[in-house]
Amino acid sequence: MASTLKGILVVSTTTYKEDDEIENICIKEGIPCYRGSSADLLDRHFQAAKLFQADFVVKIPSDCPLIDPAIIDKVIGYFLQHQGLFDYVSNLHPATYPDGNDVEVMTMEALSDAWKYANRDLEREHTTPYLWENPDKFSIGNVSMGGDKDYSMSHRWTIDYPEDYEFIKSIYDALYPINPLFGMNDILELLQKQPELLKINGHLAGVNWYRNHLTELKTVTDKQTKVLAK
Repeated sequence: MASTLKGILVVSTTTYKEDDEIENICIKEGIPCYRGSSADLLDRHFQAAKLFQADFVVKIPSDCPLIDPAIIDKVIGYFLQHQGLFDYVSNLHPATYPDGNDVEVMTMEALSDAWKYANRDLEREHTTPYLWENPDKFSIGNVSMGGDKDYSMSHRWTIDYPEDYEFIKSIYDALYPINPLFGMNDILELLQKQPELLKINGHLAGVNWYRNHLTELKTVTDKQTKVLAK
């Protein structure tokens, strides 16, 4: 069954003028691009999936420039191996991978239900909370690193702050010239050799959007987030 499936990569961006360049790059590279709401990402992702007649949707955030393709394959593989058993599979609930390796896979039916019934601002902004916040309505699967490994609160590879950019730039400067296809294990090995790199944005490790919605989220605890120190 999995061998007959075909995937298409779509860049989903906003209608803001400053994102015209993203669309221009997509046109140049022959990559489909859909433009929609900047605040209602659930609608943007649903409309893109509908336009391209998706059966399954894989959501990869644009703020994860260090994401490992092997992790993407692992999560998609788990979803396909259990096809028909899960409406939604991710490596985020609970998270164990370094922050910035976010992969979410869902059926079009599940995404459609979320689009129809999700009405809270956080559900519209972050696309999938309606799914993983309602395990009584949807069958939820999760992929972890395995063993007792959990880097979700100690390793921050996503980008929101200037320090994140400096960290990511340091990783690329060190690894890209040697191996442009470097992955998670290469980064972890580099950080073992050069632990000072962790200090660049280490004070931001564990800081995520959950911190602003703990009273609204049923499936997230204060142990899964950290307040940004002033």
